Amino acid sequence: MDKITLSGFADEIGDDLNLQLDTLAAENIRYFEFRGVWGKSVMALTDGELAKVKDEIGKRGIQVSAIGSPIGKVAIDFDFEEHLQAFRRALEIAQIMETPYIRLFSFYLPPDEDPHRYRDEVMRRMQGLVDAAAGSGVVLLHENEADIYGMSSDRCQDIIETINSPYLRAAFDFANFVLAGEKPYDDSFPKMRPHIQYIHVKDAIRATGTIVPAGQGDGQIKPILQELVSNGWKGFLSLEPHLAEAGRMRGFSGPELWRSAAQALKSVLDELGVDYQ
Repeated sequence: MDKITLSGFADEIGDDLNLQLDTLAAENIRYFEFRGVWGKSVMALTDGELAKVKDEIGKRGIQVSAIGSPIGKVAIDFDFEEHLQAFRRALEIAQIMETPYIRLFSFYLPPDEDPHRYRDEVMRRMQGLVDAAAGSGVVLLHENEADIYGMSSDRCQDIIETINSPYLRAAFDFANFVLAGEKPYDDSFPKMRPHIQYIHVKDAIRATGTIVPAGQGDGQIKPILQELVSNGWKGFLSLEPHLAEAGRMRGFSGPELWRSAAQALKSVLDELGVDYQ
């Protein structure tokens, strides 16, 4: 990859595969982060359904940047062996779809309790996921997210540096850090900079919690991208607009709002003079 590459959660466009692919093509985006299609989670698709998706995207010259899995979006006391079986399916899906990345999380914690009480169990589980991925060629991308252990940049840094594996890296989400009460460039980015392999693009207004297109909120997207690019970073910028709905398991935008989010990101990149594909 010799340039910044645009991708996005195509299920935010709609459930229909052709609608997803038509919208990507209209924005000249040749990758998508695969979270769902036909009203089903990617994790629930059969091998036959995956083959159908793979055939259709192949005809259109589109590839999968990552599997947008829900791994780690379960309570910290959920049976880990059962969850590990689901993760092994995610690995199979990544290999079928020929993508090097799986997005995951670091487990929901009980509300109003000290997160550090659960630190050792989080690390045990994250190490188990990394161990299960050994030899697969797949890199795991931990996303910062509300209510999980890795909600704050301190704890995201703790996970990545404790596990200390090239197969566990960070997916940096600007809006989620804003909603966690951080200033992404001032607070989050200095800790996460060495670990960022992938970026989820949505912005947010701190005062209201409203999700907005890139550059229209408090996500400090421009200085972060400027610094990354000036230091030679090349990776995926994956649109996760959440402009119509922002649910715990997925968001939704529809084709028009999704395209407006894509155009907002392109405007930011053009303003910064960033070359992208």
